[in-house]
Amino acid sequence: MENVGEQVVCLIAYHLLFAMFVWSYWKTIFTLPMNPSKEFHLSYAEKELLEREPRGEAHQEVLRRAAKDLPIYTRTMSGAIRYCDRCQLIKPDRCHHCSVCDKCILKMDHHCPWVNNCVGFSNYKFFLLFLAYSLLYCLFIAATDLQYFIKFWTNGLPDTQAKFHIMFLFFAAAMFSVSLSSLFGYHCWLVSKNKSTLEAFRSPVFRHGTDKNGFSLGFSKNMRQVFGDEKKYWLLPVFSSLGDGCSFPTCLVNQDPEQPSTPAGMNSTLKTPENHQFPAKPLRESQSHLLTDSQSWTENTANPGKGKAGMSNPALTMENET
Repeated sequence: MENVGEQVVCLIAYHLLFAMFVWSYWKTIFTLPMNPSKEFHLSYAEKELLEREPRGEAHQEVLRRAAKDLPIYTRTMSGAIRYCDRCQLIKPDRCHHCSVCDKCILKMDHHCPWVNNCVGFSNYKFFLLFLAYSLLYCLFIAATDLQYFIKFWTNGLPDTQAKFHIMFLFFAAAMFSVSLSSLFGYHCWLVSKNKSTLEAFRSPVFRHGTDKNGFSLGFSKNMRQVFGDEKKYWLLPVFSSLGDGCSFPTCLVNQDPEQPSTPAGMNSTLKTPENHQFPAKPLRESQSHLLTDSQSWTENTANPGKGKAGMSNPALTMENET
């Protein structure tokens, strides 16, 4: 490049994309996955009962008492409550046990070997931005290298070793762009449908049965659930997702009146202007600094415009799910 203006623009764009790529990658790696709060853990007495009593009605009764004050609306395929033997807790909705981390992860999407971390509620936004900025970074390199790549094949470059570096750089950037674009596009589709990777392969089960779109609230609200209400933070790898990761609004109706919408001790519930409720105060305020009391979450109230069957506390039959 001989034009100074073109050089300056390319340098600024390159370093800006590189900085955002590294920042989001760093946040994805070093943000600790969130685990279920203490409300979902069994008490010492309940653990003793589970260990002492034979499997059957006694276990069911223990889990009924433990789960009656929890906002749990999903269950296993057989209709059992989602209980983790390893962590000895009742799993919140969308929570799964990671065999690599050996702990239950809130809204677990998958365990990613490329970042050596679980991708879940606390870092899913960072993971999406990491994919986006890495894709833009590779596309920028491929685009700026294209003219020299063409000259390489038309013998328009000086006969030095540098021309082989240009060829390798273009192929590497182009190949990564193809793979990243497919992965990023897939996760954009997941966000638009309010699904995790695990839920895309195995749909969540509610009282009325399997519902692949049970957590979908529409494109706009699905986006806000991951990126937050304030658009100025959407492109920055800072935590702005809505909620606490333990309870999520659903599109289902006829909620069980005996089933609470927030964990015990979390009774502050307010509606948003769109008449959409969200769960109570986030568990970790340091990671949810954008949420205020007026943006608290509870389970969505009954919507007369929808004709789906309702959700309620699952049939509490004991079955361990791994």
